[in-house]
Amino acid sequence: MQLIGIDCATKPKNIGIARAELATVIRVREVRAGVTDPWERVADWVLQKPDEDALIALDAPLGWPRPLAEALNGHSAGARVAQTDANALFRRTTDRYIHSKVGKQPLDVGADRIARTAHAALDGLAQLRAKCDMPIPLAWTSGQASGVSAIEVYPAATLKVHGLPFAGYKDPHEGEAVRADILARLQGVEISDDCHACALSNADSLDAVICALAAADFVRGNAMPPDDGQIARAEGWIWCKAPDL
Repeated sequence: MQLIGIDCATKPKNIGIARAELATVIRVREVRAGVTDPWERVADWVLQKPDEDALIALDAPLGWPRPLAEALNGHSAGARVAQTDANALFRRTTDRYIHSKVGKQPLDVGADRIARTAHAALDGLAQLRAKCDMPIPLAWTSGQASGVSAIEVYPAATLKVHGLPFAGYKDPHEGEAVRADILARLQGVEISDDCHACALSNADSLDAVICALAAADFVRGNAMPPDDGQIARAEGWIWCKAPDL
């Protein structure tokens, strides 16, 4: 099975992508950053093996909080917003869940610049569907992934539950040392020298590799499911390994 990690961004040059194969270990085959058209490259990966299952893990929110949509429906400038709890308005159910289970707070897609990344990620996913001429649905059951499907992931949370450093690896001065530590401590992952070099030199590339690790957790049935599937399908869901696994 192919595992494809995408560290999403608003500009293509800041998108990191990684391709891996899942067997008894995760074999990282290709890692890239700064690609002119990363979505075209991912489409090529999928189409090279059209009969092989593939799970695409995207580091970006894939939905918005339901209360935000409900509160803004029909709202007029100057009027009071019906929902007065800002956290309930701007944070999704999955954001609160990840914080409670993992201790990491995802950015608020309803009130932060991450909304632009979410918009770009959804556009990229639409491009990928068109380029591959495939529906590429979101997968909703951990341990069950077939065909070509996609999930939302959060690398910082995945790093934390795997007992790896989850802060400082993007620092422009000290980040490379932290990335080296992460790569040295990855368990059950085989990574070639050129892929290692790319992930070491570029935080976006490393995030893409961690996205692929999160995809493996999902395929193996280790990712935490939502309590309310209906809300998750409306807002999106961050798939992350349970901390005790």
